Amino acid sequence: MTDFEKRFLRRGPVRARSAWVASLCAAAFGVGWSGAPAVAQAYPTRPITMIVPFPPGGPADAPGRVIAERMGKSLGQAAIIENVGGAAGSIGAGRVARARPDGYTIVLGNTSTHVMNSALYALPYDVLNDFAPISPLVTTPLALFARKTMPARDLRELIDWLKANPGKATAGFASATFQIINVFFQKQTGTRFALVPYRGSASGMQDLAAGQIDLYFTTPAELPLVRAGSIKAYAVTSDTRLALAPDLPTFAELGLPSLSFANWYALFAPRGTPGDVIARLDAAAVDALADPATRSRLVALGVDGFPREQQTPTALGALQRADAGKWWPIIKAAGIKAE
Repeated sequence: MTDFEKRFLRRGPVRARSAWVASLCAAAFGVGWSGAPAVAQAYPTRPITMIVPFPPGGPADAPGRVIAERMGKSLGQAAIIENVGGAAGSIGAGRVARARPDGYTIVLGNTSTHVMNSALYALPYDVLNDFAPISPLVTTPLALFARKTMPARDLRELIDWLKANPGKATAGFASATFQIINVFFQKQTGTRFALVPYRGSASGMQDLAAGQIDLYFTTPAELPLVRAGSIKAYAVTSDTRLALAPDLPTFAELGLPSLSFANWYALFAPRGTPGDVIARLDAAAVDALADPATRSRLVALGVDGFPREQQTPTALGALQRADAGKWWPIIKAAGIKAE
């Protein structure tokens, strides 16, 4: 105790001395003037790690970075992207399943990591029960791309070429969803080609542009390569044509409605994350998707935000379980195995 403090206690008014002693007690024992425990600092008090379970440059990475940047403004703390690729996204998702449930480690999951993978792999976690849904973010169709030297001018000619060359073509994929859509395409068109797994879509698209593989299903984010003449595009899995590529037909209008499909991206936390933390993260995601500048950047990537009424943890949990109920039996019946 300093000389000043000794003099203050010895000479100061009783009320002042009492106040000073009370303040020391509050600092030492974590109580306020009312005697109640001090309120903990509001979440978040430090940066949040958002795991993207695929390598940089892929279809999940770009929208993840756009949304994380805007969420950081709402949260008052940075949302930092960490790419953890491997095993079709299961390594990164597994890290989050095992993380401390405090809201500081979350994952940008998608249809592959949080639905399809469970039907293809023996995972060390449960996709439905080891995560706490936060918020659905965006949805995107897939497009069928091909090397620029592919002789087929349209989808019908492509199917004819594949039938005339059974087993000779190669198609890349970097996730369970992309693998499954390739298998469905073959079953629906009576074609046969080899599937080539990639750790991430960026490397697969590089090989496609270089002519090392023939086909690749991925998101419309690769359409600039079509406009540049580096690759071709034949059709999209959306229900209607894309505003970004109105000349690109849908599979449905070409007689293949079963290939209508949308891949979603969403945020999940480890199971047991407190409800108020989940609500805070969900609110930040809602703010991000409501921001005009963020929406504009997402549209340029070929993705659409979910309607506001669906941007809730409950809606995400229902979406995930509905897709599992739909796709798991189909994958099993079709005999689709991990490549």
